[in-house]
Amino acid sequence: MNYKVAASSRRKRRKRLKLVNGAMWIIAALLDAFLLFSVFQYKILAVYHLDVALAIVSALLLLALGGLILKKKAQLVTLSILGLMVIVEVAGVYTLKEVVDLTEHITSSANYSEYEMSVVTLADSELTDIREVKSVSAPTGIDGENITKLLDNIQQNKQVALEVSPSSSYLAAYQALLAKETQAIVLHSAFEDIIGNQDPDYASKIKKIYTYKINKKIEKPQATTLGDTMNIYVSGIDTYGPISSVSRSDVNIIMTVNRTTKKVLLTTTPRDAYVPIADGGNNQNDKLTHAGIYGVDASIHTLENLYGIQMNYYVRLNFTSFLQLIDLVGGVDIINDQEFTSSVTGDRFPAGNVHLDSKQALGFVRERYSLQGGDNDRGKNQEKVIAAVIKKLTSTDALKNYKEIIAGLQNSVQTNMDLETMISLVNSQLASNQGYTVTSQAVSGTGRTDLPSYAMPDAALYMMQLDTASLDAAKNAIQAVMEGK
Repeated sequence: MNYKVAASSRRKRRKRLKLVNGAMWIIAALLDAFLLFSVFQYKILAVYHLDVALAIVSALLLLALGGLILKKKAQLVTLSILGLMVIVEVAGVYTLKEVVDLTEHITSSANYSEYEMSVVTLADSELTDIREVKSVSAPTGIDGENITKLLDNIQQNKQVALEVSPSSSYLAAYQALLAKETQAIVLHSAFEDIIGNQDPDYASKIKKIYTYKINKKIEKPQATTLGDTMNIYVSGIDTYGPISSVSRSDVNIIMTVNRTTKKVLLTTTPRDAYVPIADGGNNQNDKLTHAGIYGVDASIHTLENLYGIQMNYYVRLNFTSFLQLIDLVGGVDIINDQEFTSSVTGDRFPAGNVHLDSKQALGFVRERYSLQGGDNDRGKNQEKVIAAVIKKLTSTDALKNYKEIIAGLQNSVQTNMDLETMISLVNSQLASNQGYTVTSQAVSGTGRTDLPSYAMPDAALYMMQLDTASLDAAKNAIQAVMEGK
């Protein structure tokens, strides 16, 4: 009798295990199908046919486990293997989701830039409502399109038609407001940094009584065929708003990549370079950094025209938040070419090998007055730190704080490079198993304060008149890398 009870109990247990194993097999198969679909969709592991091998191995394993389940063989072992598969697959799905979400986040705003147009009065003005304003001063000659958009919005929403008194620049309009020569002015948010350079306390002297946010579509650079060369524009901004906010570009680097010869050339153009500014700059000469005021596409087109090349992708870095990632990866190491003390943070940087935390890195990349080559040397230092951060972010050290790093990247990086292209670049690097040879160059020139600025015609700004021979040499170097020389 006891034997029959025991046999019946074993049959029931095997039946329950078969049901549990069957359910686990279905879950594992569904997760596996989703993962494999994503692997082939984004071309993950598409090197040495690893994606195909993964698909074959997982399919054979599932078939073998399915056979064991049907035959009620090795049920506990089968359950253990299925449990392990599910755990691995869930981790894979979660990791993949985080990567895709990050990519979608940093590319979601790549096709537009945003800025604010405001009507501004003095902080102590009795005016508090746009309907109390009769006229404004505004630089219609240099920003007429955006000013018209603001006025049309006010007309539509508040039924107020404002008279406009033309000014030569936003700075001139601001100075007229301080002198009480006008009751209100129009202010473009991207020009506030320029005014702030002339008057650091400007924000406390004004108040905004009407604001209109504008999204501007960014022209997408034409992508190149993978396997050829590509030019990537790296723009470094320093703004406390969203990464998509229009802002001056303090870092302007062209990364020329030849995937066949494994060469990368970093070309730095000083922020103060006196060049024709495209798009909103109406091809008038001004500081290169002012191109960013008109959107990242204006900076791209300006550099394309200057060097006679085509940009394929761009990356914008919010330097302040980007450099904070340094602490999450344990700091970075760079080779400093000259000893100096940063006037920004007060840190002293000896020549030779230097280890930087985020605060020190900020002082290192911002300093130019203590450097022998001024803005040229600052550009070189920025290249060093950007390269060091990228190297650390792609190392195993980054895995320790990958969640924090992903969160930081979401707020500090914007790019129009899609996930498939990023993964293709990684796959080709894995396939070649060769490191890139990275070289850098910077165009040079002569600093002057007597050159007219299109955006700020009323100010005597420091600008760099580029040396023709230096510019030609930089162009030739870029072409040499693109031609595989």
